[in-house]
Amino acid sequence: MRNQRELGNRMELVASRWLERQGCRILERQFRTAYGEVDLIYQHGEDLVFGEVKYRASTAYGLPGEAVDARKQQRIRRSALWYCKQLGDLDRPIRFDVIELLKQGEQLYIRWLRNAF
Repeated sequence: MRNQRELGNRMELVASRWLERQGCRILERQFRTAYGEVDLIYQHGEDLVFGEVKYRASTAYGLPGEAVDARKQQRIRRSALWYCKQLGDLDRPIRFDVIELLKQGEQLYIRWLRNAF
């Protein structure tokens, strides 16, 4: 990969395709607001889900999801509220997921953390 952004884009695509195979319907990728970016917005059952994709090539610095700190969570929550207001749908159940991608050797592992925060 040429750079971190390109790698991030690739991992978001991998995650979105994996989620589709799990029965999710992707609504937005790389959704930007004044508060920040939400990697994926998708529907899972009745829930509108705001997903953060995190990739690590090793566990040397911890698991991928551990990088979603309180500051990042707050940015995603604010972006989610903005998104729901734009839809005019503030009554719909929403949740916040983290999709972890971890490479170990040649294998890529995916872990879906529902209701992560």
